[in-house]
Amino acid sequence: MNNPLVPAGFEELAVILIQLVYLLAVGMFILGLKRLSSPATAVSGNRMASLAMFVAVIVTLFDREILSFEYIIAGVIVGSLIGAVLAKKVEMTSMPELVAVFNGFGGGASALVATAEYIRVPQTGMDFAGIPVNVLITMSISVFIGSITFTGSLIAFGKLKGILSGNPFVFPGQKILNALLVVLVVVATVMLILDPSNWIIYASIGGISLLIGILIVLPIGGADMPVVIALLNSMSGVAASAAGFVIDNNILIVAGALVGASGLILTMIMCKAMNRTLTHVIFGAFGSEAVGLLGPETAGGKSIREVSPDDLAMMTAYAKRVIIVPGYGLAVAQAQHVVREVADQLEKRNVDVKYGIHPVAGRMPGHMNVLLAEANVPYPQLADMDEINPDFPKTDVVLVIGANDVVNPDARTNPASPIYGMPILNADEARAVVVFKRSLNPGFAGIDNQLFYNENSYMFFGDAKKSLSSLLEALKEID
Repeated sequence: MNNPLVPAGFEELAVILIQLVYLLAVGMFILGLKRLSSPATAVSGNRMASLAMFVAVIVTLFDREILSFEYIIAGVIVGSLIGAVLAKKVEMTSMPELVAVFNGFGGGASALVATAEYIRVPQTGMDFAGIPVNVLITMSISVFIGSITFTGSLIAFGKLKGILSGNPFVFPGQKILNALLVVLVVVATVMLILDPSNWIIYASIGGISLLIGILIVLPIGGADMPVVIALLNSMSGVAASAAGFVIDNNILIVAGALVGASGLILTMIMCKAMNRTLTHVIFGAFGSEAVGLLGPETAGGKSIREVSPDDLAMMTAYAKRVIIVPGYGLAVAQAQHVVREVADQLEKRNVDVKYGIHPVAGRMPGHMNVLLAEANVPYPQLADMDEINPDFPKTDVVLVIGANDVVNPDARTNPASPIYGMPILNADEARAVVVFKRSLNPGFAGIDNQLFYNENSYMFFGDAKKSLSSLLEALKEID
C-alpha cells in the first residue's frame, strides 16, 4: 500500500484498520437488517444501515487513494436533492413503483461499475490478456444480472404505474427464446475469456441481458408483482456482490451478498404466502388487470347486502372485538389516518381492535406495515396471518378495507380456483364481515370473490377514506 494519506511506516497498520472498519460496517449492516424485521425497530435499523454505508464509502475513498472529490461531491449533492424531493413528493401508494426503480438503479449501477473497470484496463497500462479469468467471469455476471435487473425493474415499474398493462404478455416460443438468449450470454462470456479485448463481445453481453430483463418480467401478471419486486431486489444485491469481486472490494461483496440473500429469503416467504413456487411466478403468467366495473346492482346474479354508516357504527360500537384487514385500496385512498381515528373511537368504547396483515397485501412486501406505521398505529396491534387467523372465529366484526384476493375463501374451498391453496386471512369465519370497496371489481388475480356474497358479509361501496370518515362521524354521534 502506497497511500499518500498514510505516514511512512504505518502502511500495514492502515490496511488492518481499513479491514476492521469494513468489518464494523458489515456488523452494522447485519444488525440493521435484523431491526428491519419489526416495524417497531425498522426506522432505527434503516438509520444504522445507512450509517454503515456512509462509513464504508468514506473508508473506500481513503483506501483507494481517491483524492479528487469534485465529481463525488457533485454526485452526492444531486443525488441528495433527488432523494429529498422523492421523499417529500412520492406518496405511499407509489412506494412499490419507487422500490422497483431503486432496484433497477442498483442493478444498473453494478453493471456500470464492472463496465468502468473493463474500460479502465488499457488506461492503467495493463494488457487485456492480463485480466484474470475469474475477473472476466465476474464482470460478465455483474453485467448480466445487473442489466436484467435494470430493464426488468423498469417493466415492473411500468406495470405498477399503469403505463404498461398489468396483464401477462406472452407469445409462442417465449420461454425457448429466453433460454436461447441465456445460452448466448454464456457463449459470449466464453468468447470474452478467449479474446478479452473484443469490446463488441462485452457490449453484446449487456445488450442481450437488457433484452432478457424485458422478456422475463413482461409475462408476469399484476398479482405476482410483490414477488417480482422482492426477486429483483435480490438480483440487484447479487449484481453488486459480483461487482465487488471485479474491483476487489470486500465491503461491496459482503453488502451485495446480504442484500441478495435477504431478498431471496423474502422472495421465498412471499411465494409461500401465495402457495406458488418461484418458477410458477416467473413462468406462470398469473394475474391480470380487472375488467368490467360491476356495481352493486350487477353482481353477476348473486345477492349482496349493503350497510349504511349508521348501521355499521352500531355493529362496531357494541362489538367486543374488531379486526381491520387493510389492502391496497386503503393505500390508494390514503385512508390510513382515518382508519386509526376509527380504531381510537372504538377503543374508547373498550372494543379490542387489531389489524390483520397478509404478507402480500399491497404491491410490495411490508406495504401495509409501513402505511399503518405512518399513521402511528401501535405496533402491538399489527398481527401477521398466522397470528391473527385463530382470532377470526371469536371476532364480532371484520372490516376489510381495500383488500380482495387475500381474503377470498375460494383459496380454501374451491379447488378449481387459480388461488386455491393460497394461505389467506380467514375473515369469512367472523360473525360479520364488512368489505369497503369501490365496486365488485375483481382484485389483482382477476377473479371474483365469494366473500362478497356470504350470508355474514356486507358491502360498503365508495372511496375508502370517505366511507371511513362517514363511519367515524356516525361513531361520534352514538351516545
